Amino acid sequence: MYTTTRPRVPVPKPVRDMLADLLGRNVDVSTTAPYAPQHGDAGTLAVYVDDATIVRAVVVADLPFSAYAGAAIGLVPAHAAEAALEEKLLPQTLEENLYEVLNISASLLNAEGMPHLRLYQMYAPGNLPPVEISNCVRSLGGRLDLAVEIQGYGGGRLSFVVLG
Repeated sequence: MYTTTRPRVPVPKPVRDMLADLLGRNVDVSTTAPYAPQHGDAGTLAVYVDDATIVRAVVVADLPFSAYAGAAIGLVPAHAAEAALEEKLLPQTLEENLYEVLNISASLLNAEGMPHLRLYQMYAPGNLPPVEISNCVRSLGGRLDLAVEIQGYGGGRLSFVVLG
């Protein structure tokens, strides 16, 4: 039985720790202004659902974070991430690697007494999500917006948006 129906909004330190452990390198995070991809802005949206398949959270990553995290977890050289930035598209390998990062990120949204969330769908750059999902990332309440710097790769933006 749940003691609350709203998933928790993560805080910066556990996000940093999870990314550093997962990527096997130093990661710095700092809070920043809310991020939501605009028309033509290549970003990744990850949709998290509860056991009833109700959308409970959306994580949005800009293209730099998507490319750098996807490269870092797979030990792909940084120049592959830079090429993805130039093309404004993730190659399949980086996309699959990013999926793993975002799948493990579900742990940041889960806590005892709260609905268990899992990654349901990822919309990589070039794959447009449904309008209702795009609109979720524009919410100003229940969110954590971070600037993330991955040692040896580069920096980008990562936002967690928890829905009521």
